[in-house]
Amino acid sequence: MKQLFFYGLLILSISSCATEKPNVSPLSSNLYAESKKAEAESDNSFSINIEQNINAAEITNLISSFPKFKNTALNEEVNSLKYTLQNYLYALDAGNISGKDKTLKNLEISYKKIQKLRKYLNKDDDAVLNRYLVRLKTNVTFIEDTINSKK
Repeated sequence: MKQLFFYGLLILSISSCATEKPNVSPLSSNLYAESKKAEAESDNSFSINIEQNINAAEITNLISSFPKFKNTALNEEVNSLKYTLQNYLYALDAGNISGKDKTLKNLEISYKKIQKLRKYLNKDDDAVLNRYLVRLKTNVTFIEDTINSKK
């Protein structure tokens, strides 16, 4: 009788456990991928994968490794440039055309201010700043060219 009771409990506990069934619904499997594909195919949107874009990765690395200078006004403008570049990358990732255009204008303004403040730096600091600015501008230009070629 004890064995029968034990086997009965064992069978009951095994059969009452929930098992997951595979989801065969076509809606849940590729919904996100299809919506991104539809966005990419629309005329007024652009598609660029920031996580796999080499230029965006280099911009992020340049932002994080940008040096500090003795000139406080220049450091403040560099911080503004870094913030604008981050917003530019966020706008690209979101596919926000108006946000991208706005950050490009702010980027240009900040870049021009930094160019005016460069004259107060010594030659070594000016050379370092110039290297960073050229690499940033080159990467932004490559990204913009990629976006414009897809339109």
